[in-house]
Amino acid sequence: MQSSTACHIRLATKLDIPNLMRIRLAVRENILSNPARVPDSAYHPFIERGALWLCEQATGECLGFAAADLADGSIWALFIAPQAEGQGIGQKLMAQMIADLRQTGWQQARLSTQPESRAAAFYRRNGWTAAGMTSDGDQIFTRPL
Repeated sequence: MQSSTACHIRLATKLDIPNLMRIRLAVRENILSNPARVPDSAYHPFIERGALWLCEQATGECLGFAAADLADGSIWALFIAPQAEGQGIGQKLMAQMIADLRQTGWQQARLSTQPESRAAAFYRRNGWTAAGMTSDGDQIFTRPL
């Protein structure tokens, strides 16, 4: 892993949605086959609940974001801009998601991602355990909180 990028973790606002969508569409894995499946309105509930965080450099550049679904104990999103991968941003954002879920009272978190992807390897390295497959072929992971 490269050295950690200096970034500030802060709650996202609706004004950040274009940057979040830009990152989501730029990823190299877990690519949206149909970007219309995740319109800007999909981000609103997470922003309104205070559960969507981003990593921002001092220059204002958004390097990654993550959102926890506090209603069902899952990680809804964790995406890093391709140029910022491997710099510790995912670790920082995941820690925030885990803290949010724990604070809400969840004792276990879950998420799903493409099997055998770099994301799947990242989650395994960080204490997540494979727990089956979704109906559309993604790997389900769980992690005690």
